[in-house]
Amino acid sequence: MRTTKAARLLAAGAALTALTLLSACGGGTDRESEALGSKAPVQPRVNKPRVNVLPGMPPVEDPADLYAADRPNRLSPVVRDFPTRVYVPNTNSNTVTVIDPATYKVVETIPVGRQPQHVVPSWDLKTLWVNNDLGNSLTPIDPRTGRAGKPVAVHDPYNLYFTPDGKYAVVMASMDRELVFRDAHTMKVVKTVPVSCYGVNHADFSVDGRYFIVSCEFSGEILKVDTARMKVVAQEKLPLRGAMPQDVKIAPDGKLFYIADMMANGLWIFDGDHFTRPRFLATGKGAHGLYVSRDSREMYVSNRGEGTVSVFDFTQDRLTKKWHLPGGGSPDMGGVSADGKILWLSGRYNAEVYAIDTRTGAEVARVKVGSGPHGLAVYPQPGRYSLGHTGIFR
Repeated sequence: MRTTKAARLLAAGAALTALTLLSACGGGTDRESEALGSKAPVQPRVNKPRVNVLPGMPPVEDPADLYAADRPNRLSPVVRDFPTRVYVPNTNSNTVTVIDPATYKVVETIPVGRQPQHVVPSWDLKTLWVNNDLGNSLTPIDPRTGRAGKPVAVHDPYNLYFTPDGKYAVVMASMDRELVFRDAHTMKVVKTVPVSCYGVNHADFSVDGRYFIVSCEFSGEILKVDTARMKVVAQEKLPLRGAMPQDVKIAPDGKLFYIADMMANGLWIFDGDHFTRPRFLATGKGAHGLYVSRDSREMYVSNRGEGTVSVFDFTQDRLTKKWHLPGGGSPDMGGVSADGKILWLSGRYNAEVYAIDTRTGAEVARVKVGSGPHGLAVYPQPGRYSLGHTGIFR
C-alpha cells in the first residue's frame, strides 16, 4: 500500500524526534567508538562528578578511586625512561642502598647525610629527596642517572610531603614540633607552623586536596591541617593510652582515613571530613606501613613487631589474609612495584629488605643492606604526581 506525502513527512518527523531524544539520554558516542567507525557499538558517555579541588591541583580523574592513575605500569612520560630501582635509606649507616629489582642485587651504595629516614619522590617526579634527619639536610638523587647532588640545608627533615598543587614541600619536623611549608623546588621556607603535639611524622591528603591528616607519634594524636591556609584546624587525642600512630592512607573512595599504630597493633579508621572519633581494627604487633594495591582493592599493612603483613580489603572492610615472613623479620616501610606484583619492605632491625609476592604472600627475596633500613622508595611508580613520603601517587 502506498503512503501519502503527508504520511511520509509525519513518519520522518517522528523518527527525527526519537533520534533527538535518544541522543539527549545517551550523551552521544565516545571517542573510541567514533574512531572505530559506524560498526562500533554506541557507548553512552559517563559524566563523572567533578571535585572542587584545591586551586592549581590537577583534576581528580575518578572520585570513586583516587588511585585510578596508579594502575600497573601506567608510568608518566616524565619517568618512563628511568631505570627501575629500589632506594633504601639506612639510618645507622648514613647511606642509601640501591637495588636492581630484576636481579635482587645491590648495584650501588650512596653516602648521604646523618640518619637518612625516607627517600621521597618530588611532586614533579623528577627528583628523589633523601631525608637526612639528624644531618639537617636533603640529598637530591637524579633517578635518571642514580647520581646524588649537593645536599640542601633543611632543619629536622624526618619526613617530607608535597601539597597537591605542587607549590610547597611540607617538612615533618618531628623534634622541632613544626610543619614547615617550603618552596617545592628551592626548599626555601614559606611558613612555619608550630604544633602542640609531639612527633609529627606521616600524612595523607583529602580527595580535593584542601586538607591533610597528620599523625603525631609521641603524643598519640592526629591533626587536620588546612592546605591553603597552612593552619591546623582540628586536633584529636586517640582513644588509647600509649597510642603511637604511624603511616596514614586515605581510602580509594576518599571517605575514610587509615592510620597504623605500632603500639595499639592495628589501624585507626575515621572520617577525615567530619573528624569523627576513630574506630579500631587489630592487624598485628607493631603495625607501621600502609600500601594500596595497584587495583585499589586491598591495602597491605606491615606489622613490624611480628614479621607479618596483613591484607585489608576495602570493599569488605575487613582483613582477609595475613602473610608471615619465613624466619620472621621486621617489615617496616616501602612500596609496591610498578607492575603491582611485588611488595618491597625494609627490615628495620635486620639490615635487610624483603620482596613479597602480592598474589601469594610468599617471600621472593631477602636482600642484605646497611644498618637500620627505613623508608625505602620503589621507583619509578605509576601516577601523575607525588604527594611525598615513600611514594603517594595520584
